[in-house]
Amino acid sequence: MVSASEQLARNVSWGTFAKAKELQQRLLFTLFVLILYRLGTFIPVPGVNVQAFAETMNGSNFGGLFDRLNMFAGGAVERMAVFALNVMPYISASIIMTLMKGSIPSLKELDKEGQQGRKQINQYTRYLTVFLAAFQAYAIAKALQGSTASVNGEVVPVVMNPGLFFEASTVITLVGGTMLLMWLGEQVTARGVGNGVSLIIFAGIVAELPRAIGQVLQLNQSGGLSGGSIAFIIFLFVALSVLIVFVERAQRRLLVQYPKRQMAGGKTFGGESSFLPLKLNTPGVIPPIFASALIMLPTTAGGIVLANQTQNGGEASEWLTTVMAWLGYGQNGYLILYGLLIVFFCFFYVPYVFKPEDVADNLRKNGGFLPGVRPGEATANRLSYVLSRLTFIGALYVAFVCVVPEIVIARSAGAIPASVAMLIGGMSLLIIVSVTLDTVSQIQSHLIAHQYEGLIKKSRMRRKKK
Repeated sequence: MVSASEQLARNVSWGTFAKAKELQQRLLFTLFVLILYRLGTFIPVPGVNVQAFAETMNGSNFGGLFDRLNMFAGGAVERMAVFALNVMPYISASIIMTLMKGSIPSLKELDKEGQQGRKQINQYTRYLTVFLAAFQAYAIAKALQGSTASVNGEVVPVVMNPGLFFEASTVITLVGGTMLLMWLGEQVTARGVGNGVSLIIFAGIVAELPRAIGQVLQLNQSGGLSGGSIAFIIFLFVALSVLIVFVERAQRRLLVQYPKRQMAGGKTFGGESSFLPLKLNTPGVIPPIFASALIMLPTTAGGIVLANQTQNGGEASEWLTTVMAWLGYGQNGYLILYGLLIVFFCFFYVPYVFKPEDVADNLRKNGGFLPGVRPGEATANRLSYVLSRLTFIGALYVAFVCVVPEIVIARSAGAIPASVAMLIGGMSLLIIVSVTLDTVSQIQSHLIAHQYEGLIKKSRMRRKKK
């Protein structure tokens, strides 16, 4: 049986879109914000020799970490732009606050207070974002001041005028860039279409895709990458895209029934049935993003320490070098830890997205029930049971999509550069496809809402004529 909303969705057309003025304004606002973001990725931090910095990064100890940060930031890291930190400090702060909500009683109480409590928690998240961004920006400023690079055969410093003023200006610039992106993301969520933070990460990845494709073609022309390897990359890209679309649209529909009610006058209402849809991948792209952000924290600190140890001709710490090598992009330690963190965050984040107790309570208040299951606690237990099994399958799927392509690329004996591998890897595809599906779904919801408004207006006009 097709629902009314599905029938309306089938009738959505370009004519409907042309009439939806509010949706057009939302789309234009979202596009405007993304253009501002892209412009910010080309504005360098004051006092940095961008060419020397790029040469330094090519031979740095950061390895694949630099490429992953650069991927999230849309190339802003290699240009040391004002948006170099991107929204990663905000994501890290969100992870920390989510963990604290489950262990600190006062935050638990705030979370239960509804919209006002969540607003206060969001404010704490912003404060923590400032602190994390300032810490990372200061570490970057200190690392840049002691770095030199060879440009056209001449050794030049990365920072033209090192000192306290450079450190302060760098911290202010990078923290300001992160907070501006966080604010723009919130504005897109409220006044645009889609999730603002996800769209910013999506825009950064998509903006770097043409360059990655160009590098692959150059490798093929120079003989570094065979035609068969390119064909395999294309096959992997298409196969993973199809898998992601299939799973992201997959749902487990639970039948919900409503009892019949006899009203005054002998009229009977109710007795209808509907479905409660549960997604196979309920947390979406959050787990791999959280996992990447968590891996970046220790590896960033380790890379900065190694850079400081070696920049003045010193000897690098042996144990730290071993740990950094073990956690390097494509290494066994990195892949194992990355996969385990993805599975962990899938199970960890689901209760914040879907709360069985609240859903069961809402069903009970509206008179709905699952066939064969008593309302209340029994319904909540049933929902938790189904959700845990779905989350297990979804976690394996997300880990497979994100880790397996990196294993394949890492075993390619370095034929594919890390910067290219990450852009065509599983997590990039998952973010691109998932954010696209979510945005299209929201656009469709706005069009359906517009159609509903049109039908209501027509109905009122007919009543007035009568």
